[in-house]
Amino acid sequence: MNGQPAGSTAARKVRRDEWRVDEDGLAFRVLLSSPAVAAPRPAIVLIHGIGMSHRYLSRLHDVLAQDRAVYSIDLPGFGGLPKPGVDVGVAAMASALGAVIESLNAGPVVLVGHSMGAQWVVEVGAQRPEHVTDVVAIGPVADAEHRSLASQLIALARDTLGETLAINAIVLTDYLRCGVPWYLAQVRHMLTYRIEDRVTALSMPLIVIRGSRDPIAGLEWCRRLHDSAARARLLLIPAHHHVAQQSAPRAVAAAILAHVT
Repeated sequence: MNGQPAGSTAARKVRRDEWRVDEDGLAFRVLLSSPAVAAPRPAIVLIHGIGMSHRYLSRLHDVLAQDRAVYSIDLPGFGGLPKPGVDVGVAAMASALGAVIESLNAGPVVLVGHSMGAQWVVEVGAQRPEHVTDVVAIGPVADAEHRSLASQLIALARDTLGETLAINAIVLTDYLRCGVPWYLAQVRHMLTYRIEDRVTALSMPLIVIRGSRDPIAGLEWCRRLHDSAARARLLLIPAHHHVAQQSAPRAVAAAILAHVT
């Protein structure tokens, strides 16, 4: 496993580093931002959704990094990383991701996932509770109302109409980098993974965050996840859609920081 920073750039208040980690034959990219004077609080780890990369988490990452260390991790096959030569289900991806998080030597972390990223972080929390203080699921999938590829595509199209041009540009270009074969391989796992069952295995608090106009993760679905977990909160971001972490980064950051360790 290779986990050493390959390079860094300095800003006036925040230091940024980026490096690659290879774990069990899977390539991950880690981006770290840390304030010059960090609060003595757990670091935050951000995980993107299917087809995406750290780019649509960048605004949330930057806001959170003013307060504490923040890592964004790109998963194998996404963000221009090499496509695995084997099928990688949610449990296998989470197992490798958990090992990457352990390699950070950051102590127990707040684990935040968006869309399918919510599945991966819930699974990491269930598999490796000793490394996670809180699990945050933003726009979690797959809503029981959208458990087919056709239904997901319709909901995604509806969401696209409500997002900004800048967000849609990031989504489109990241989807192109991901490619159809890897997207379809992962969407099969996304549609069959029962996150509503796995949240019951979490020993740490679960925070569900939803844009109030999100057509992909419905309100009743998010309430179901909230009600299934032993300790949970449900928070809404008014007037925002599925990619609320990029369209309303300060509101999402405030919601996270107000309720995590």
